[in-house]
Amino acid sequence: MSQPAFVLVRPQMGENIGGAARAMWNFGLDRMRLVSPRDGWPNPKAVAMASGAGRLLDEAKLCETTAEALEDCSYVFATTARARGLTKPVVTPERAMEIAREKILAGEKVAVLFGPERAGLENDDIAKANAIINVPVNPEFASLNLAQCVLLTAYEWRRQAVDVEAERMEMAGADWASQIEIEKLADHYEGRLEEAGFFFPETKAEGMKLVLRNFWSRMPLTRPDVQMMHGILRQMVRWKERGD
Repeated sequence: MSQPAFVLVRPQMGENIGGAARAMWNFGLDRMRLVSPRDGWPNPKAVAMASGAGRLLDEAKLCETTAEALEDCSYVFATTARARGLTKPVVTPERAMEIAREKILAGEKVAVLFGPERAGLENDDIAKANAIINVPVNPEFASLNLAQCVLLTAYEWRRQAVDVEAERMEMAGADWASQIEIEKLADHYEGRLEEAGFFFPETKAEGMKLVLRNFWSRMPLTRPDVQMMHGILRQMVRWKERGD
């Protein structure tokens, strides 16, 4: 699918432009637009900070005004810590990127405005936006670094654009142990513990064995785990026999 354009309005430091490019590319975004960068363009400090995302800088659209940067867009978000007296819907980055996805799928072009580092977007910029993105930060320290704000928004876009597993197990090349493998492990331990006189007194033996069986079945064991547990018990038995 298409994607929103990220518009950096009058960015001041080349390092932050490069950091923003890197953050965008981390999450699959590559449509950057620059409005009147303070230190001119191109900027070698931005290239150094981009660290592998230099293509975004090479292809970035350079504009003189915010209006020029938004001329082909039908829906615009402005990132700001406060609405500054303007009546607009205020959404979280997550909700903003949900809306962006819906509108892009419907054929619209969407942009997100990010303001300069010192004071953020001006009212004239915010007035051009359809909605405000407000990050739920500490109200006593609400100022976000430009690249950080870009990263937060880009991350939320990625969550909307790509199916992301909320949780997964990294198997490191192993397979889960089968039921028969776990059953044999349980037999091995039960047999050795029986020989060691663990199941005592006799009236409680069956209950203890049941708890032990349940213990093994409850554990998420891989085949290497099962092999190691067999090996531990064998080595303990050998050590005991050598001690005798």
